[in-house]
Amino acid sequence: MPPTLASLVHHSALKLTVRAGEDRLDAPVRWAHASELADPVPYMEGGELLLITALKLDAEDREAMRRYVKRLAGAGVVGLGFAVGVHYDDIPEALVEAAREEGLPLLEVPRRTPFLAISKAVSAAIAADQYRAVTAGFAAQRELTRQTLTDGPEGLLAALASQVDGWAALYDASGAVVAAAPDWAGRRAARLTAEVTRLRERPTPASSVVAGPENEDRVELHSLGTGRRPHAALAVGTASAPGTAERYAVHSAVALLTLTTERSRSLYAAEQRIGAAVLRMLLAGEPDHARAVAGDVYGGLLDAPFRIIVAETGGGGGGRAQGDANGDALGALVEAAESAAARSGEPVLAVPEGERLVVLAADGGTVVSACCEHAAAREAARRSEDGDLVVGLSAPAGPITASAAYKQAEQALSVARRRGRVLVEHEQMAAGSVLPLLADDAVKAFADGLLRALRDHDATGRGDLVASLRAWLSRHGQWDAAAADLGVHRHTLRYRMRRVEEILGRSLDDPDVRMELWLALKATAGEAG
Repeated sequence: MPPTLASLVHHSALKLTVRAGEDRLDAPVRWAHASELADPVPYMEGGELLLITALKLDAEDREAMRRYVKRLAGAGVVGLGFAVGVHYDDIPEALVEAAREEGLPLLEVPRRTPFLAISKAVSAAIAADQYRAVTAGFAAQRELTRQTLTDGPEGLLAALASQVDGWAALYDASGAVVAAAPDWAGRRAARLTAEVTRLRERPTPASSVVAGPENEDRVELHSLGTGRRPHAALAVGTASAPGTAERYAVHSAVALLTLTTERSRSLYAAEQRIGAAVLRMLLAGEPDHARAVAGDVYGGLLDAPFRIIVAETGGGGGGRAQGDANGDALGALVEAAESAAARSGEPVLAVPEGERLVVLAADGGTVVSACCEHAAAREAARRSEDGDLVVGLSAPAGPITASAAYKQAEQALSVARRRGRVLVEHEQMAAGSVLPLLADDAVKAFADGLLRALRDHDATGRGDLVASLRAWLSRHGQWDAAAADLGVHRHTLRYRMRRVEEILGRSLDDPDVRMELWLALKATAGEAG
């Protein structure tokens, strides 16, 4: 602890006597300063023990002493030392009364005690306190390092919480709580996710101080990582601002967790290279080789039904800023997948490929759900500044059918891009109708071109070939039924179909021609015929 007025009073060599403010002697003393100015307040910072002889003061004037003492107390001066036997044989009663009224500790300094001795005592006590704090900080650093080596981040958090007499929590790149100490701190830390998210938007290193949930405590947030974006964050909650020793402990924890995080990123990069090799083998139809290379890295992921997610961004246009946005879009999807995997204990294989990301995750698991939820959130927000993210999701598959699942995901992604959607699932395409696919502009252009000659003919008022063709195709070429639908004789309908063949130069006996005409009619169903 820093020196206090009480420790100076108990200092045997100083022989100080308390004349007022006996109940405030526990105030810490930041410095001892001698000044004979009538108003030394402009030169005070707060926390000082002011030493005077009253050389330029009328210490017997009660009103003057009230004003003098009041200004000192207002400036944060913690005590007043008055040297007797210099200008006054005793402390004037006016000053004693003013000190008592204001509650300012007043110490009598005997003539044989020089002010220099008091200053040296304060300085020595401050130096000793700083030495103790540094020593305690180094001890804390050793303990934190030991706990990190033996028990990982969880051990470090437990040791840090003990050092600061509070709690500590570690967040991943998405802002989710990875670990907390003590156990009860996890719920409290989870309520600071929004603050952690705001901190992640700032370049590393970054820190902030916030009030804990419901103002329960004071919380320091520190970003972890050396790159442009932080990879994690540390929260430290305490009842009050940490002292020097606690500050050493917090800074040591930040350094150790940053090293651990960066080491983890190196391991993560190596794991990604393994994942890329495993994916290539699966897509090449070599599931046994893929299992041999994967080993235990991905648990039982390759032995159970999984899904493949293929995600892309808007592409190469837009320069570096757009490239960063695209990278952020894919990075956010990776974070969503890996955070869900960390929370659930599920294995996940994520392989970035430039502006494309391939994710292999367990069917029905939380990773697939997290990716779908992330895509749905982007669909709702439409945050174009984060990059044009498009996602395709395959049907459930196994190692033998991984190549087919990859093609399914690519097909779903292609449809999502054409429809202006963020996410399309292949199963939705298979279970739905082909008709929504006809909304593509290229299909509409083909349909318009194919039917234009018939529409031009009908526009002259010489018949209704388009409507007749639609009725005939809908009745699968049954003349009587189609003619009845149109309200004409079947010979009239036969004549119209011959005119359709003549105008188009194509035979209606060809099933491919009938299919193309039917799809063209469907693609332009909402337009004037």
